[in-house]
Amino acid sequence: MPQIIILPHEEMCPDGAVFEAEKGTSLCDAALKMHIHIEHACEKSCACTTCHVYVREGFESLEEATDLEEDYLDKAWGVDPDSRLSCQALVADEDLVIEIPKYTINMVSEAQH
Repeated sequence: MPQIIILPHEEMCPDGAVFEAEKGTSLCDAALKMHIHIEHACEKSCACTTCHVYVREGFESLEEATDLEEDYLDKAWGVDPDSRLSCQALVADEDLVIEIPKYTINMVSEAQH
């Protein structure tokens, strides 16, 4: 199984994480399964930007973003060429290195405090 490496994030994953994920699993679902609480205000339906991540390594192994995902990425904070919505990016055959942005444009948080 491909390995997912989450780079350290001050709030969501201070020490970073390394885990395996099944091919075809979304990056968001894989992270949530490992208790890394990536925001997903639209319930992973490609209708917001809160699950935006940077795919620092392995980007080429992912299927291309759909036009809808690209439209939402245009609205995300801090987007760069490695940006994807983690609810739409499905794990393929290669290991991935993921960076969670410091900020999101999120009006509603699904996290329960």
